[in-house]
Amino acid sequence: VQLQASGGGSVQPGGSLRLSCAASGLTLSYYAIGWFRQAPGKEREWVSCISSGDIKTYYQDSVQGRFTISRDNAKNTVNLQMNGLKPEDTAVYYCALSNSRGCFRDYGSFDLWGQGTLVTVSS
Repeated sequence: VQLQASGGGSVQPGGSLRLSCAASGLTLSYYAIGWFRQAPGKEREWVSCISSGDIKTYYQDSVQGRFTISRDNAKNTVNLQMNGLKPEDTAVYYCALSNSRGCFRDYGSFDLWGQGTLVTVSS
């Protein structure tokens, strides 16, 4: 059972990237899925979360209106569409699974983590 994040890369400010979190050995739709990020020299921070069941979405204030989290149940993935990227969005992005169906914002509420994918926003 594992998660795998992909889709990172280098873009200029204002650009877009789409991150994807894929799972093997489990069905993501049964779980709340979160995205976190960790910038160099900083602590890992919560970015967004999508619940299971009622499919509610939540965002950190700094990404609200620019990022969109969604599920693709046919592909068993959770995606994070990132538009209007800023240099301060530069970080390693991680997806994580919570055994809860609802969303939490703390690191400790997530039970399974994927490896990170690097997002670099620079001119």
